[in-house]
Amino acid sequence: MALVNERARMRENACVGPNLYLMTLDAPGIAASIEPGQFVHMLVPGMEAHILRRPFSVYARDAHAGTLEILYQAVGFGSAHMTGLAADGPLAGDVELVGPVGRTWQPAPDARRALLVGGGVGAAPLFMLAESLVSAGVRTDVVLGAQTETALTCRARYEALLDAPPRCATDDGSFGREGFCTSLVAEALAEAAEAGEPYGYLAVCGPEPLMKIVADMAAEAGVPCEVSLEKRMACGVGACLSCVVDTVDGKQRACVDGPVFDARKVVW
Repeated sequence: MALVNERARMRENACVGPNLYLMTLDAPGIAASIEPGQFVHMLVPGMEAHILRRPFSVYARDAHAGTLEILYQAVGFGSAHMTGLAADGPLAGDVELVGPVGRTWQPAPDARRALLVGGGVGAAPLFMLAESLVSAGVRTDVVLGAQTETALTCRARYEALLDAPPRCATDDGSFGREGFCTSLVAEALAEAAEAGEPYGYLAVCGPEPLMKIVADMAAEAGVPCEVSLEKRMACGVGACLSCVVDTVDGKQRACVDGPVFDARKVVW
């Protein structure tokens, strides 16, 4: 798939949770071709001294309207700077994007039931996959985890999409089960197997310790599993080798060989 270098006009950049922001961009070229799991490489306006682009997963796209939505968390200088960008403010301006980049989610073709697990902002890169699975008639269940109820930013969209609401866990117990979401994953896998309707595919995105635990659970249950790995990137197109991932097949690049990998092949 050919890369598009596109100047995208910002429609909105709204705070939607604790240090969480949702940016909506007019990017018809990329919106027309991006697939679930792929990302964009962004040149942030007002940061000309920082020549490297920044990779961002795409939360949602509307191909008809030509828009992309990016959910991001303000955790450092660059993302904190991004929170000040506005469609009509002093830091207004077009955002330059390269995309779509990377390997997509690739559910098992014969899977009739899927489990998606999102930790924190890792819920966002799974949403387009959920839409695709539901559209294909795959029974799709979702587990979400976050620190607090207000950090479950993606929950409402999943509730509107799915037949059954996502199972949720929060660290502080403010919504759903208190603690990590891994216990909910274990329950979902066990219940599906006991009902004679085991999962044929599992996808997980979030903090690396969460992904490793869930990948181990999937392996033990005999369920094919994919993970989306986040790595620091420089070029974003596979040339610089700064985002390598250790796999059983050797070192691979997160930007073009990933970010989605078969969990069985990742050397954690």
